[in-house]
Amino acid sequence: MANKKGKKIDFKYNLKLYWSLVRKYKLLVFLLLAILLVYSAIGVVEKYIFKILIDDGTGYVSNTINISEFKKTLLLLSLTFLIITVIRTLSRYAKSELVNIFETKLMMDLKRKFFNHLLHLSYEFHTTHRTGSLISRLVRGGSAIERMTDVFLMNTAPLIFNLIVAGIALASLDLTSLIVLIVTTAVFVTYSIIIQNKQKKANVESNDAEDYEKANISDVFANIDSIKYFGKEIHIKKTFEKISDKTRLTLLKFWGYYKYIESGQDLITGIGLFFMVYFPLKGFLDGTITLGTLVFIYSIYTSIISHVNNFVHGIRNYYRAMADFESLFQYNKIQNEVKDAPNAKELKIKQGIIEYKNVDFSYKNRIIFKNFNLKIPQNKKVALVGPSGSGKTTLIKILYRMYDVNRGSILIDNEDIRDYKQESLRSELSIVPQECVLFDDTIYNNIAFSKPGSTRNEVLKAIKFAQLDKIIKNLPNKEDTIVGERGVKLSGGEKQRVSIARAILANKKILVLDEATSSLDSETEFEIQKDLKELMKGRTSIIIAHRLSTIMHADTIVVMKDGNIVQMGNHNELIRQPGEYKKLWNLQKGGYIK
Repeated sequence: MANKKGKKIDFKYNLKLYWSLVRKYKLLVFLLLAILLVYSAIGVVEKYIFKILIDDGTGYVSNTINISEFKKTLLLLSLTFLIITVIRTLSRYAKSELVNIFETKLMMDLKRKFFNHLLHLSYEFHTTHRTGSLISRLVRGGSAIERMTDVFLMNTAPLIFNLIVAGIALASLDLTSLIVLIVTTAVFVTYSIIIQNKQKKANVESNDAEDYEKANISDVFANIDSIKYFGKEIHIKKTFEKISDKTRLTLLKFWGYYKYIESGQDLITGIGLFFMVYFPLKGFLDGTITLGTLVFIYSIYTSIISHVNNFVHGIRNYYRAMADFESLFQYNKIQNEVKDAPNAKELKIKQGIIEYKNVDFSYKNRIIFKNFNLKIPQNKKVALVGPSGSGKTTLIKILYRMYDVNRGSILIDNEDIRDYKQESLRSELSIVPQECVLFDDTIYNNIAFSKPGSTRNEVLKAIKFAQLDKIIKNLPNKEDTIVGERGVKLSGGEKQRVSIARAILANKKILVLDEATSSLDSETEFEIQKDLKELMKGRTSIIIAHRLSTIMHADTIVVMKDGNIVQMGNHNELIRQPGEYKKLWNLQKGGYIK
């Protein structure tokens, strides 16, 4: 079955992954199945009690059974009914409790598995997949595993157990009724599966439309500032109208199959009931079947049909769960393109010497670097400048192993960074980015994020270093003030000070400043530049900057263009030379004004 994108639901893979989660709880599953078998047997025994009651009651009325024998029968049946009522109550309680434990554990395991997997996928993956869709599929996957488990424990197992127990009982009373029951059940299930099989494509299309709608909603509210600034609310509303209408139409198509399912099922059960009553009634009139047996057969039929209905409902949930699994489980097939070597070590940077050695790197068939070489000495401040697209940010991304180089190597302290675990590498680097995106948490926790085991005194020292203490003393909850989603409650300068506090708390030998002050006003930039100057002391620092006034005091300025180094030196050296740096300097100091 293919959806509009040509994808198919991989039932085998999805079931295999589902069972890998279930396998941890084999004992719990076995116990649940045992309880369900007992519960099914009790239902048939209960109906058989009423068969005996009707038959003996008929005998008493017709004077073939005396009052004494009938009383004994009533007493025995009452005791039996009392016992099975107690067993049924305990079974139902135990079943509900164990199912709740089982399903909540499975939901937790599934969400943890995929949350962890998605978290570890590459930078490339997260830049090409919409966050809203990821959230939608992860949450829906948790619900799907509950539905799938219900299919097996609440729909399939009870039908099988009831058919076995009821089949044994009917075989001993009326073989024709057993055949009618089996044929009706088979036709009912086959018809339902055929229609639901046709419904699968509509289910996946509905899911895709819903994911797209949620991703759009997430995108809109993440960019609410742009929408407000440009006054595009009406445009956004019209766009959402089209998207939500498409979701409605796919859902309508999906739900439309239910009318065929339900009407067909009613016809099949009606015909089955006719024959289920006809043959036993004929036997009753011929004197080969008692009235109690007739009632027993009818009650067994209605009970089995009820279980068949539940089973078919379960099949519906099975396909729905499979469609939901498909949306989520496809991510399990995606592996991180940046892989750790089997014997990768933990990195501990001691000197902070960085070297790009004969590096080739291409991105989406576009050559960024060809035989690129650059060495950054210990504790030196090296600035990278150049026009957009010259490769400055890419140098940082490959240093962080967001991508691996195609040829050559990147060395830290003369060791290839690919010899170390990538998360270990990243944890040994520190960065102050252009825009500090914060968690919707306290200022304190956002700073402590860079060093989770830090003491309160260490965090407060970092706050003081970044001159955040002057700001937070006026906040109602001081350092425990919640900053809002992405830090919206703080100004750009305040967020950058949080970023600087993070970096000082992390206390790493290598520091990256990626356009750290470019989005700030001049006064705030001047203040923060003083903090950054202090922060860079005793560290190997890489500074990316468009504003040349911020890197005048760098030990070395590397001028880049089209992935190549075109000039290198300090500010005083480069300003005296004709070339790219002098051209940029003249533009920025006002040389473009005639």
